[in-house]
Amino acid sequence: MPKRRPSGDGSIRKRGDGRWEGRIVVGHKENGDPIFRYIYAGTQKELTAKLRQNIEIYQGADLKEQCRMVLSEWLDQWLEQMSLTLRPDTLERYRHNMKNHVTPYLGQKRLNQITAADLRKLYDTLAQNGRMDPRPGQDPGLSGATVHGIHTTLHHALRAAVEQRLLPSNPADEVEPPKVSRSPMSILNEEQLNRFMEAIKSDPIWHDFFYTELTTGLRRGEICALRWTDFDGRGGTLKISRTLHREKGGRLVAGEPKTSAGARKIVLPPSTAQLLRERKKRSCSLWIFPDPLRPELPVSPSAAYLRLKSLLEEAGLPDLRFHDLRHTFASHALAGGVDAKTLSGILGHTKASFTLDTYTHTTGDMQKRAAEIVGGFLNDYLGKELKPWQGAENGATAGSV
Repeated sequence: MPKRRPSGDGSIRKRGDGRWEGRIVVGHKENGDPIFRYIYAGTQKELTAKLRQNIEIYQGADLKEQCRMVLSEWLDQWLEQMSLTLRPDTLERYRHNMKNHVTPYLGQKRLNQITAADLRKLYDTLAQNGRMDPRPGQDPGLSGATVHGIHTTLHHALRAAVEQRLLPSNPADEVEPPKVSRSPMSILNEEQLNRFMEAIKSDPIWHDFFYTELTTGLRRGEICALRWTDFDGRGGTLKISRTLHREKGGRLVAGEPKTSAGARKIVLPPSTAQLLRERKKRSCSLWIFPDPLRPELPVSPSAAYLRLKSLLEEAGLPDLRFHDLRHTFASHALAGGVDAKTLSGILGHTKASFTLDTYTHTTGDMQKRAAEIVGGFLNDYLGKELKPWQGAENGATAGSV
């Protein structure tokens, strides 16, 4: 076997056509032969600068021969690898975005030739004219959220290529994805929450479901997938180990939780634990919340969504998404003094910092409670004559910190 040449080893020569050619070692074949990257320029000085830049990029890299494959080929391989760990609906979304929004533009370019400039140009193109079949009058560009999602998927795919020695570095690391404008979070304030709780009292079929949701903040797929084996009545705990989602074709499937932190055990509030203990006594299903008409099946997430909409309308409450019930639980838990680390574990977030970033907003109720707490603290230590918000009666408001 020939002696392996170190990655980054380079050489230059002048071609017969007058141009200058350089090459560097970027990896090795299985038999030990070097894999070269070729660089061209009109002058020796220009080539030397390009060569130095490439030597720096590939220094220490030892790429496999497959690094010469085109991007579309790698994306197919990567998605096949990810099929073992991704949920079917997530995998289908990744396939759709890569096939329809990435492959037409960059699919035939060699994987090891993809640059940050290529990705920036791709994102600009998608933002301007990336929609496949826009309706009359519809913006032909993809939304910032969609382009951001495509960037996230590509970033993961290219990072895997680095880990598998197909790329020296990830070009997506150098690209700032488009900003995503998020609509304000909607939650039920204390008065609205009380009205909603009154509304579910008159619904014996759905009362326990929504009471449990509002006191645990479970994701819709998680609460619909609960089985009695997940409930420890003596300990008052609930184990979250699966989520319900609808596959392509309409079939409901119980799969793995959304994230690694999604598999968790939570301690239930005493009232919720007692509610479930009583419910279990009269249950004839393995599901905690079965389909009302077919108790051998779990309740459908879409049925829960539709019933929520009806209850909100009946109670004269704002139109909310089901996920806003989770936001309602989390916001009131933080306002009630639950620390972010504990709440993060209950919600199944990977990091407490994400929980804080998500719920940095406050409602009027929370601001009022904060003012009462801080005001009481100052009175205790500095005397009742101190009025920290003396202008409140005149319409002034305290600044947020």
